[in-house]
Amino acid sequence: AGRGDRRIHGKVRPPRRVRCAVHRPQPLVIDVHAGVPHARACETDRIGDTIHYGVVVERVRALLAAEHFLLIEALAERIARLVREEFGAPWVKVAVTKLGILPGVKRVGVMIERGHRPR
Repeated sequence: AGRGDRRIHGKVRPPRRVRCAVHRPQPLVIDVHAGVPHARACETDRIGDTIHYGVVVERVRALLAAEHFLLIEALAERIARLVREEFGAPWVKVAVTKLGILPGVKRVGVMIERGHRPR
């Protein structure tokens, strides 16, 4: 395993339903996996040496409050860009899932991965 193989994983449930497409507001679950640029936090045990997932959650919630998305694909792409640009993650995987929006279907969603995992 390389020195950049650590990752942060968080599941965000927006505090309110999010309006996507032309449908009524819908419950979403957002999963974010982000590569950490280095393993320094493993050595120092300091939050400042890693991606602080609490801050990532705050930024995702702020994004949801500030911007409107027609498609969950666009939302996933925007979150991936946010995590890479603002937190310096070399790679990120984002899944956005709608819960219970179709009869007989528990969840539907998309998953994207951007950047390159260290080898």
